[in-house]
Amino acid sequence: MYIFKNDNWKLEEIKQLKFSLEKEMQILTEKNLENIFWLEFIATEFQLNNLRIDTLAFDNETNSFVIIEYKRWTSYSVVDQWMTYLALLLNNKADFIQELARKRNKFIDKKDIDWSQSKVIIVADSFNRYQKESINFKDLPIELYELKQFENWIIVYNPIIADNTTQSIKTITKFQTKEFKEVNKEIKTYDEYYHLNWVNKEIKEIYEDLKSFILSLNPNIRIEYRKVYIAFKLGKNNIVDITIKKSLIKLRLNLKWWEIIDNYWLCKNVSQQGHWWNWDYEIKIYDKTNLWKVKDLIKQAYLKYNL
Repeated sequence: MYIFKNDNWKLEEIKQLKFSLEKEMQILTEKNLENIFWLEFIATEFQLNNLRIDTLAFDNETNSFVIIEYKRWTSYSVVDQWMTYLALLLNNKADFIQELARKRNKFIDKKDIDWSQSKVIIVADSFNRYQKESINFKDLPIELYELKQFENWIIVYNPIIADNTTQSIKTITKFQTKEFKEVNKEIKTYDEYYHLNWVNKEIKEIYEDLKSFILSLNPNIRIEYRKVYIAFKLGKNNIVDITIKKSLIKLRLNLKWWEIIDNYWLCKNVSQQGHWWNWDYEIKIYDKTNLWKVKDLIKQAYLKYNL
């Protein structure tokens, strides 16, 4: 990665600086956890059963724990790291809930935790080719980020994107250990196929049309697949959430009631219905009749976050 400063049309390279210690990477990340990963910080150096978790965090969107580890060398297996730490989490749920309750200073009911969406994030100054290729599975709940620092106090967290995620890690026999089977039994990953494989053709076509429209609004909009919905996110904000049913689509806009103008009377106020989303607008789509109206409402929601 090369970063330059534009000095009157002359590019001057900004030199990369090395991290002296993993602890520097850890402190930097923990102090900015919400801005970087949009996670709640729970604990640092959390120790349990002779293992130490560098950073314990919580994802309030999925109601699940996130384990973050930091590395300054490349001689380790990211898959082994994933299995070890998630096995620790799943075999000691009470201890993790207790730590979360201690941090928030209130009782946490175990039924409010979604263990199936737990994941591991590894932050390193670099990854080798083998490590990058080892995440090319569709059902591996692990994320890799290369952390770089440059002159002029520039910091970059670069996500490593899997090239090919069509194969399941369950088919790789070398990972079929007892520990792997325990983790794989409870941890689930979600993708587009999970949400679409059982719906009718028209609903699939509506979803594809909406997806293309939303992504066309901004190249930085990304898709994240959750258990019950598909999130279209810009930065830390969910612009649109889509829940796909067999014969309809539920679309929710991340806004409070009255923040957009619905001249079409398509939106329903769900603010008092006890849903787990924070937003109030819900639109039910059964066919393609009003898609142009729905797109206008989506664009209004997008502009609220992009002005």
